[in-house]
Amino acid sequence: MERLRRRLLDLTARNAAALGLGSRVRVGSPDDVPDDLLFDEIWSNPPIRIGKPALHALLLRWLPRLQAGGTAWLVVAKNLGSDSLQRWLAEQGWDAVRYASVRGYRVLRVRRGTH
Repeated sequence: MERLRRRLLDLTARNAAALGLGSRVRVGSPDDVPDDLLFDEIWSNPPIRIGKPALHALLLRWLPRLQAGGTAWLVVAKNLGSDSLQRWLAEQGWDAVRYASVRGYRVLRVRRGTH
């Protein structure tokens, strides 16, 4: 699993560099950066299959790392619970809207609400 994680992070960093975004994109997991570092944007295809409790805990750790006015973009398959995730995010006080829906996937835009 660790080997796969390193490969995914490496590919993401290479893609960012190829797009000329290498200096603006920090690739890693929340555990890889200091707790006080905040982000303008978070882009993620969250690991839905880890189960709701673990997913919710992960999102409750990631989302507060957004700067004021920051946005998280989450890509979630409809059949894996994107709509229920959107509702849960709203229940937690996040401004979560379905930004797009394409071929069974939803793109959720999540912004600071009451947080």
